[in-house]
Amino acid sequence: MELTTGLRRIGNDIVAAHLIVDDTGITLIDTGLAGHWSDLEHELEAIGRTPSDIRGVVLTHGDSDHIGFAERLRREYGVPVYVHAADAARARGEESTKPAWGSMKLGSVLRFIAYTTRKGGLRTHYLSEVHEVTDGQVLDLPGAPEIIGLPGHSPGSIAIYVPSVSAVFVGDGLTTRSVLTGKKGPQPAPFTDDQAAAAASLTHIEDLRADWVIPGHGAPWHGGVTELLSEYRAAAA
Repeated sequence: MELTTGLRRIGNDIVAAHLIVDDTGITLIDTGLAGHWSDLEHELEAIGRTPSDIRGVVLTHGDSDHIGFAERLRREYGVPVYVHAADAARARGEESTKPAWGSMKLGSVLRFIAYTTRKGGLRTHYLSEVHEVTDGQVLDLPGAPEIIGLPGHSPGSIAIYVPSVSAVFVGDGLTTRSVLTGKKGPQPAPFTDDQAAAAASLTHIEDLRADWVIPGHGAPWHGGVTELLSEYRAAAA
């Protein structure tokens, strides 16, 4: 699915991953769930590319519904996988987490569980090797993604700013559709380690000039950062 020239999406509003595409290759932002591999293959075929065109994966954080097929790409195609140093152990499966669930509605929870199960959420393949990144780093990958620290959802959560497509990817720094309640619109994301820290971290992106703000769960936001953060803060209050 094309969002704009050079920016494509696989998955849906429950779990999504994104492709930055240019003449030099492809950067993947997150890799969803293991079963999204077939979605990736279909998307690449549609644009006349192959997995060999992928130059790198940048993870917004190390949770299982974001590392998806990253290890398969690394193992089979030698694609480097980048994650913040504070989430490297999480991406390798070396630490367990028990974040709070928060408010729930049964129908939404069941849809989330059914979808993640169907897409391989019960067979997580953790990373054997990662490349650690830090706040402020600009990676030598298609789109020149810039790393912006966004701790809160997890210690190593990041935003990824890609000026070439006027987009900032925020992972689970916020959501535009809660997978637990079905509520739509910018709001705090569930399963967050520290909600106060997550809210405070969003000041790190408020001065960005980006048309798109793209979470890992929920619809992409196409209306600029300022309006999104205004709605997020109203919902959080």
